[in-house]
Amino acid sequence: MSRPLCSMRTGGAGVFPIRHKDGSTRLVEFRNMRLLDDRNDLYALGLASDQATVRQVERDLALCTGLVSQSPIGLVVMDTDLRYVTCNPALERIDGLTAEELVGRRVRDVLPHLDHEAIEVSMRQVLATGVPILDQEIVGRTFADPDHEHVWSVSTFRLEDPGGKVLGVAKSIVDVTDRHRAAAEAHHARQRLALIADASVLIGTTLDLDRTAHELADIVVPDLADVAAVDILDSALEGRGPPLPAPGPALLRALAVKAAYPTEAVRAADPVGHLAHYGADRLVTQCVTCGQPVLVSHVESSDLPSIARDPAAAALLARAGLHSYLAVPLIARGVVLGALDLKRIRNPVPFDEDDLVLASELAARAAVSIDNARWYQRERSTALTLQRSLLPQHPPHRHGLEIAYRYQPAGAASEVGGDWFDVIPLPGAKTALVVGDVMGSGVTAAATMGQLSSAIRSLANLDLEPAQVLHNLDCSTRGLEQCIATCVYAICDPGHQQWRISTAGHLPPVLIRPGHAPQLLELPTGVPLGVGDIPFDTTTLDLHPGDELLLYTDGLVETRDQAIDTRLHTLLDLLVEPHGSLEEACDRLLHALRQPDGHDDVALLLARVPDHPSPPRRSGGPSA
Repeated sequence: MSRPLCSMRTGGAGVFPIRHKDGSTRLVEFRNMRLLDDRNDLYALGLASDQATVRQVERDLALCTGLVSQSPIGLVVMDTDLRYVTCNPALERIDGLTAEELVGRRVRDVLPHLDHEAIEVSMRQVLATGVPILDQEIVGRTFADPDHEHVWSVSTFRLEDPGGKVLGVAKSIVDVTDRHRAAAEAHHARQRLALIADASVLIGTTLDLDRTAHELADIVVPDLADVAAVDILDSALEGRGPPLPAPGPALLRALAVKAAYPTEAVRAADPVGHLAHYGADRLVTQCVTCGQPVLVSHVESSDLPSIARDPAAAALLARAGLHSYLAVPLIARGVVLGALDLKRIRNPVPFDEDDLVLASELAARAAVSIDNARWYQRERSTALTLQRSLLPQHPPHRHGLEIAYRYQPAGAASEVGGDWFDVIPLPGAKTALVVGDVMGSGVTAAATMGQLSSAIRSLANLDLEPAQVLHNLDCSTRGLEQCIATCVYAICDPGHQQWRISTAGHLPPVLIRPGHAPQLLELPTGVPLGVGDIPFDTTTLDLHPGDELLLYTDGLVETRDQAIDTRLHTLLDLLVEPHGSLEEACDRLLHALRQPDGHDDVALLLARVPDHPSPPRRSGGPSA
């Protein structure tokens, strides 16, 4: 029966040459050990191994020991119950705990500030599948630095013995906080550059003031703010004021409000179009009167009264969870126009200096577009007012002729043109019908239109034929700078039962006669007024009871996506349908042919010869 050896003492060692069976000589290292059993009997144990093999094993062992103990990478071995078995000093430094405090315990027991559930799920997955999980990012805090979050890159491998038995998992852990922060900052910088690039393209696509403000709000939400408002000083809408408003209260008109999601904070903002009075103590007032940004990184309850317009709005902001506020002035060409108001609610990161710089850059770019839009809007309003004042408000009632008319200016994104119409009484119960279109737009076109309208009225009173009227009108344009206009002049002569018509480069009128299909009159087109020295022709047509004559400008039928012939055929098809009053006919034509945001003015004049002798009741409608 063998006896257990209860102790062992190392003995001597030496290297001896030994002849190998292949005839070569090899160095073999001998090591002797003394063994002592439980009866104190002595035994000797001799070990012999090829010296090269021993040295390789020693080197491998030293390498493994050095890697584990000196590596900056945290290394840990967990058993199949996911308890710590061993770890290296680097892991102790990462966790802020010694190996003695870790061994035998689980992650959830020693590191409560990490997402231990996700960590254990990944380790169980590796234990079950044997497939390593590489470079998994873990974010959290450890006892080594409890006040700051770190980011670690963790790789997990399954450990097996030579027979394939699963022993547990090994994990390597590298602190990549600095790299992660640098990558996040680079990504953030790219986002900011992209935002500025988008602003250059997406803000100021039109000269519409409200749309420009909405474009600015759309850009900053949600990338920069949860809620944004664009407000303009009422004085800036009235005209160019001083570079900085006078200290004191401010009158601001809300142009746009945008939120990333439904929130009570929207109700705290001024409704779009609303004119609000802000006291001198309000932050937005300070922003526009000083022309400087206002930043409140961490909003306290005591800050809300200076941010909100009134106590009720302050309560709404408090309930919404406003925690950070930023207002930057809208300054263009040295004049403060208003402010861009930004709020963060769900976004947990407070506004900082980088956000202030970005918001100021976006506001500066948008302010130029807003300034262009407000000046365009003022000029457009002036031109429209001038044009409407020059158009006949109530064409005269004429015996033997019903008249309806419409005028619609170009859409808000386009300048007002020089379209006009007129109904002029002539001797002998005759009536002149005029529709014209001055090339160009804005105040200049409207003023030119007024001059031509006055001139044609003076010429009409001479009772000239249409061609003579246009000839004299063409001569009068020589005194007008850069005047080119088209015009159609028609005379309704019930006494001679005639239509007499002449055109100067204008689209052909449409004759609608009972029992016949509507037709575009084939008239000598003539040249536009202002070309000069080319005669005009008068075309005479029979006038029948029930005749209707439609005169119009190109804004009714010209579009950017359809040929003019196609649109003229559409016009004729619409006129085939029976219509009651001329007013209904005008409305139907505008509804069917006029685009929602037309790029040109429309003047429309429709006249009907009654089929009964009694004079019809006047039916001219107001300008649309």
